[in-house]
Amino acid sequence: MNTRRDFLRSASLYAAGFAGLRVLLQSPLAAAAEAGVSGPGMGPLRRDPAGILDLPEGFSYVALSAWGEEMDDGLLVPGGHDGMAAFPGPDGRVLLVRNHELESEWLDFSPFGRDQSRLGRVDISRLYDRGGGVRPNLGGTTTLVYDPRTRRLERHFLSLGGTVRNCAGGPTPWGTWVTCEEVNDLPEPHAEQAHGFNFEVAPSTTPGLVAPVALKAMGRFRHEAVCVEPRSGIVYQTEDIGDGLLYRFIPAEPGKLAAGGRLQALVVRDKFGADTRNWDAVLFPVGRPLAVRWIDLDEVESPLGDLRHRGFGAGAALFARGEGAWWGGDAAWFAMTNGGSAKLGQIFRYRPSPAEGTAAEADAPGTIELFVEPNDSALVSNADNLTVAPWGDLVLCEDTGAACRLVGVTPQGGFYVIGRNPVPGRELAGACFSPDGSTLFVNVQKPGQTLAITGPWPRARG
Repeated sequence: MNTRRDFLRSASLYAAGFAGLRVLLQSPLAAAAEAGVSGPGMGPLRRDPAGILDLPEGFSYVALSAWGEEMDDGLLVPGGHDGMAAFPGPDGRVLLVRNHELESEWLDFSPFGRDQSRLGRVDISRLYDRGGGVRPNLGGTTTLVYDPRTRRLERHFLSLGGTVRNCAGGPTPWGTWVTCEEVNDLPEPHAEQAHGFNFEVAPSTTPGLVAPVALKAMGRFRHEAVCVEPRSGIVYQTEDIGDGLLYRFIPAEPGKLAAGGRLQALVVRDKFGADTRNWDAVLFPVGRPLAVRWIDLDEVESPLGDLRHRGFGAGAALFARGEGAWWGGDAAWFAMTNGGSAKLGQIFRYRPSPAEGTAAEADAPGTIELFVEPNDSALVSNADNLTVAPWGDLVLCEDTGAACRLVGVTPQGGFYVIGRNPVPGRELAGACFSPDGSTLFVNVQKPGQTLAITGPWPRARG
């Protein structure tokens, strides 16, 4: 016999697929999400006795590389776990490159210890900013070597050091991680270097710091995340601020970001300075792809915060706290954390032109579409990092004051819950799948812990 819960589960997954209903995802759908109804065949969430992550029946996690543990390089696991990606390693291993959103004053979360007693264990010349020899910056990345067959962490170590507030980033088609500094001012009192840039980290099984090369041509602003179109190597970038822009970086040499290139901002055709945020009125429609053009930006290393103002003045569209970005299928996906009338978030989809980045794109432009804007916290609340699942759905990480969840979004715009941290305010971040699709990795940001989740994931859609 079909129960009311069965009906609600079905509604939450499929009702939103009908035209015009994406912004009306209310009552039964909200009730389903609130009840913890999960995706097709996954079932309702079960309470985790450890209080870390509630998951459906048949799913489990192992906890890895928690804040304060000693790593293989003699340093401590930094806190503030954030964006992350998984790469194939030798003999079936998975290499995780993970961000740490830290500032120099947050000594409790330092890889060098609160008293900096472990600083001598690294090559100081490999830190991007040594803080004038007084206090080095504490942001950066760690690399984890994980065996999905045994579900064991085999090694972890610091891989980029001396940066600030490494929030998200994105994997590249050539197998590296681009990590982004989320700053639009200079909060570091002892800074030796300018901040607000991207850095590239190559995954490795060997402990050691990569050369910290600031990718200055990609712009100096409050970076959040990036994703890369595989065909052209063009990089799309989000900006985490309430009046931010969407950026495009066209590399001079695809696959070689340090070789420079052109930075541009997105403009909606026929909508000069379009406001996509829908805060006070629905100025940007849901489910309607709109043609775009891109404008060049100069002086991309100018003082922080200047780029977006100049871009908007030239007609660029405004976005509400651009955060997560991921490439999937034929599109780039972006999470705008506080877009919409309820300021609970929006998901955008950008489909590039067949001639993306060339003069010919004027005749066949790319399109930007507001994919979903539920304005209902029972469905999703302040989506942050996101990824594309092997079965074709989006997986969103929430960053909210309530219990943060992992939320799935179907291609039709339906919502379902994959997991939930029952402790209010513990942001989830860094969702990504292992190369073979068997494991979903996610971070609990504070104080810092990585989870590796396995179970009977849905099959890929045909």
